[in-house]
Amino acid sequence: MTLEAIKATRPDWLIWRDGVPTDVPGAPSRGESVADVTERADSVVAWARSADRDVLVFAHGHILRSLAARWLGFDLSFGARVRLDPTSLSVLGWAYGEPAIERCNDTGHLA
Repeated sequence: MTLEAIKATRPDWLIWRDGVPTDVPGAPSRGESVADVTERADSVVAWARSADRDVLVFAHGHILRSLAARWLGFDLSFGARVRLDPTSLSVLGWAYGEPAIERCNDTGHLA
């Protein structure tokens, strides 16, 4: 569905708060709720933290933004505040024993 189609019936809709709508004409019968995405992101975060080495995740922007939010321990809606351009690189890591964003939205390799 396009943003315009969703906003036509739900002007205040926000994917980070409301998830994928399923009650709008033309919507998929089953989309991912915010809880679904949170669970999926949490499983990737748990996997990454359990690794005994660095790991690489390649995905589309929304789930990567979700991963950043959950890595930091924030609600999924924090992902709305993380900007990621196509083909950008980000690094999640640790600072002073706490989850941190080491690099975000780096596009220097495109120059």
